[in-house]
Amino acid sequence: MVGYRARVEIQVVEGALVEVPTADVTGMDRRAFGEFVSPRGEMASYAFGWTTGADPHVGHLTIGIGVGNPGGGSFHAVIFVNDDGIAYALTDEPFERVPEGGPDLTADQARAHDTLPFIWWVTDLVMERDRRAHWMRHWLLGTLAVQSTEVFEQREPALRVSHHAEDGVWHLVGASGADGDTGRVGHLHHAVDEDQSLIDVLNLQPGHTLVRDDGGRPWHEER
Repeated sequence: MVGYRARVEIQVVEGALVEVPTADVTGMDRRAFGEFVSPRGEMASYAFGWTTGADPHVGHLTIGIGVGNPGGGSFHAVIFVNDDGIAYALTDEPFERVPEGGPDLTADQARAHDTLPFIWWVTDLVMERDRRAHWMRHWLLGTLAVQSTEVFEQREPALRVSHHAEDGVWHLVGASGADGDTGRVGHLHHAVDEDQSLIDVLNLQPGHTLVRDDGGRPWHEER
């Protein structure tokens, strides 16, 4: 049902990101694609996505395995906020076609499938390791970030990103520095919408700060 390769480490390989304005041009439909390989060489393809401007905030996911093999299929799920995190629910409605995917499975067929534990394992690793999944997660959760005025108004790129341990608040500051009297509060995902280089900081753990020299430079831990 699954392909095999020589023993490798777990691989989550980001593929294409497709962004298309919604029909009413009030939001953006985003779909991220990628490939997964387990240490035993088990392969899966995935796609997940979200539509900005949609209410309620719900994401979508497809995991495909075993294309062309008996028992192969595409598993589909919705992603939603549950308490302070996100949760998944199998759905009958197909989301995307992926290279490793076989026939579209209904929710009942997916629940009865003997590889469902593997599918959820792949899901957890994809959501942890694909940087676009962090972007979607912050959209789902509506994460707020205090931003310097220049960053909020897109006059400067963020050069310093902090995730405070005490209150969990994110802070984005540009070259002009921070001013406690003029800081603006906005959604973190909106900042990424405008500057996708911020995608590399979205899994920043509380108590840590990343900095860069300018908008085109890599991020590194503040010393």
